[in-house]
Amino acid sequence: MTMLKHNPTTIAAPAGAYCNGVSAPGGGRWLHIAGQVGIAPDGSVSDDFDQQTKVAWSNLVAVLEHAGMSVADLVKVNHFLVRPGDMAAYAAIRAEYLGDARPASTVLIVQALARPQWLVEVDAVAWKA
Repeated sequence: MTMLKHNPTTIAAPAGAYCNGVSAPGGGRWLHIAGQVGIAPDGSVSDDFDQQTKVAWSNLVAVLEHAGMSVADLVKVNHFLVRPGDMAAYAAIRAEYLGDARPASTVLIVQALARPQWLVEVDAVAWKA
């Protein structure tokens, strides 16, 4: 069984690396991934937005792989940015990590994250048959 992508022609087509809806049939395994930020394995956090984004996505992929999953298994991804001007750079990096995967997606521009040095956070839900 595979996930079904839902992009009805009666609403605007997705403008990026996502689907408007994704459904997963029963009998699979769900993984809820906590918000991943740009904290490198050594505990450091770069001041550079692109570097933080790459580390956050690498962390998310590491959690997926630890669970025997990949980005192809993502059902829903939430993206949190603190600066609207970072959206284009974020979208490009997100596309690199997602490849052909098209999970449902929400991007939020927020006033702040839990620590002032964090510029981006991404959480997700994955499903695998």
